[in-house]
Amino acid sequence: MEIKTFEDLIDWTRQLHAHLARSLHESAGLNNDERASALLDYLSRHETLLEKAVSEFEKQADPKAMKTRLYDYLNHKPIKASLASDTHYANLEFKDIAREVFQFHDQVMDLYDSLIGKAEIPEAKSLLEDLLAFEEHEAMRLASQIGRMDDL
Repeated sequence: MEIKTFEDLIDWTRQLHAHLARSLHESAGLNNDERASALLDYLSRHETLLEKAVSEFEKQADPKAMKTRLYDYLNHKPIKASLASDTHYANLEFKDIAREVFQFHDQVMDLYDSLIGKAEIPEAKSLLEDLLAFEEHEAMRLASQIGRMDDL
């Protein structure tokens, strides 16, 4: 997907959460470790909720911000995600699954953070700040939940 506007960026983020949710869901049934499978199932449901939340950002964002062009996106390394579902999580252990999911979220947050300083209009900057705050909050919530699961 070519990202030209903030609307494209948010849609792309939504698609990435959806892709991750599918990959985690498909991997959950294939992982032989009961704890890892439970984590994959939880993460899949969480990513589905994130996809829906990002979709709400698309609907409620300022149209002026959504149509603003992103010129500096190409200077940021793209997030690695294939179009087909990736079931490699089925072969990972609990801690490795958690690490990869956090790396994914860190990349999204780094992208938003790098674009905040380059936003040309206040509405776009505000939108990015809201998206970043949302992703940070969800990452902290996820860390707390995974920590509890790991303690069991």
